[in-house]
Amino acid sequence: MSKLEELITELCPNGVPYLELGEIATDIYRGSGITRNQITEDGIPCVRYGEIYTTYDIWFDKCVSFTDEKLIANPKYFEYGDVLFAITGERVDEIAKSCVYIGHHKCLAGGDIVVLKHNENPKFISYVLSTTAARIQKSKGKVKSKVVHSSVPAIKEIVIPVPPISIQNEIVRILDTFTELTAELTAELTAELTARKRQYEYYCKRIISNSNNRSMVRIRDLGNWSGGITPSMQNKEFWENGTIPWISSKDMKVTNLIDTQDHITCTALNATSAKLLPTNTIVVVVRSGILKHTLPVAYVPIQATINQDLKALVVKNGILPKYAYYSILAFADDILRTTKKAGGTVDSLDAQAFLDFKIPLASMEDQERIVSLLDRFNTLCNDLTSGLPAEIEARKKQYEFYRDKLLSFKERKAE
Repeated sequence: MSKLEELITELCPNGVPYLELGEIATDIYRGSGITRNQITEDGIPCVRYGEIYTTYDIWFDKCVSFTDEKLIANPKYFEYGDVLFAITGERVDEIAKSCVYIGHHKCLAGGDIVVLKHNENPKFISYVLSTTAARIQKSKGKVKSKVVHSSVPAIKEIVIPVPPISIQNEIVRILDTFTELTAELTAELTAELTARKRQYEYYCKRIISNSNNRSMVRIRDLGNWSGGITPSMQNKEFWENGTIPWISSKDMKVTNLIDTQDHITCTALNATSAKLLPTNTIVVVVRSGILKHTLPVAYVPIQATINQDLKALVVKNGILPKYAYYSILAFADDILRTTKKAGGTVDSLDAQAFLDFKIPLASMEDQERIVSLLDRFNTLCNDLTSGLPAEIEARKKQYEFYRDKLLSFKERKAE
């Protein structure tokens, strides 16, 4: 019998109490707005809600942002062990993402953050709030429009298991070890995948830049660019049994997009401004937290619609769709570096700067030759790397399964 099993048998023979966060909270309150212009190079550490999605894991010990305390009209503080919830977001399945502060400075919480104080093991709370069961509760009843919101009352109603502190400590010890091992394995796989992608992108850029009879054209001149929308998720007729692919940022992990996680109905297409794009469209993410590190570009050989965080290109005559795709992909790093907006809660591209970015346009004969070359190289790279994303995803699923299982307890019923 393991030490954890011994502790559970000794201390919780009849099960573990499941409590609402409001019951374990010693205090819970909203932060106070901190604007982008109030961020300084030094001063008091602070967290803005968007950073919870893009910068921090389930716990952190240092803030990446600072502000002048005197600039904040009604400062709200957090300290060691406090839980931070982001109560505004873009996606229902990510709303109320939480992280725990385990540093030792007094910090400021920005607007759209809920701070929860408690007397439990901070890391245990961070682990349990990242489980599948907790995430389901966070998104329960939320409706996706353009922005998703949660609230202090909704946070207080989240139910979690609360075993004795000695059991919490042992679970944290086990999960810390498992987390470290998983992170090391994932980092190795990710580094290999990144190296393959860099090699591929370098090859693309070199071939396109050295093509004969080329001229430099603005991205806007490649064809017709359009945006998308999110049909109201409150209207079931727009989503239930939908068959029309609807592309969002979460689908843009692949370069050749042949299906999506979500689908809308013909009713949504007819009743909203959603536009059905033709086959062989190029899609680019222009607003998302993932723009912090990369510019996702996808070639879409199917008819599909997109959400408002993406832009779609339908090329004009004289340009091959795949040539336009490979050209944007080849210069993705340059585009991101030169057109991304500074600051902001969510990373985004400057629309005009993006459309004015210039790329090489080859003759039709050279376009055909370049596409043929890059298609073959793309196949070769996919053969070399196809197992890496799957292996990374498998490690992630294995970790989540083990974590959720470790944090599932027999519930102690009230007497």
